[in-house]
Amino acid sequence: MANYNPRRILGNWREGFALDIHTLSSIEIGHDEYGHMQYETTRSELGELLYRLKFKSDDTVISEIVEAAAAFVEDWKPGVEIIVPVPPSTDRTLQPVSVIGIALSRRINIAFVDCVRKTRDTTRLKNVYDLDERLLLLDALYAVDATATSGRKILLFDDLYRSGATMNSITKLLCEQGKATDVFALTITRTRSGP
Repeated sequence: MANYNPRRILGNWREGFALDIHTLSSIEIGHDEYGHMQYETTRSELGELLYRLKFKSDDTVISEIVEAAAAFVEDWKPGVEIIVPVPPSTDRTLQPVSVIGIALSRRINIAFVDCVRKTRDTTRLKNVYDLDERLLLLDALYAVDATATSGRKILLFDDLYRSGATMNSITKLLCEQGKATDVFALTITRTRSGP
């Protein structure tokens, strides 16, 4: 099992955590032959595992990530009934949020319910740094199947927490349209610059 160092993440949810910081340090080491700056990056143990899964499609790391997440949730005891994933922002053959979320749901015996959908295509929010602009892009971006969430305590799950804008937007949707009784939030890692 990977080591983790949980960090609170603040938002519209009752309580939320990231299991660790993603990147510990990133040092410029010069430009490549195409003129792109290259970095020597040091990640936390979970950050490195998530990086390998997300960017190298290394599915051998899933069980280590899931064991850490399961150990944390079992100790935390948020009393949730279902795990709801944040819809991915990028099409990938191997979607980290889905593969980790499904494996976690099996490991802790809580249903994985993929009930939040995008209503339209958008620019990648990762590249939008202004919070007000992010919030405008998020306005009515998601819809929820309330038959899956009404009256339920939800664990909203994502792989990487950055500003919290997406998770906050979905939490509001789950409570208002989805009629959830409570929402808790969990991510595998968070950026150093997050709130």
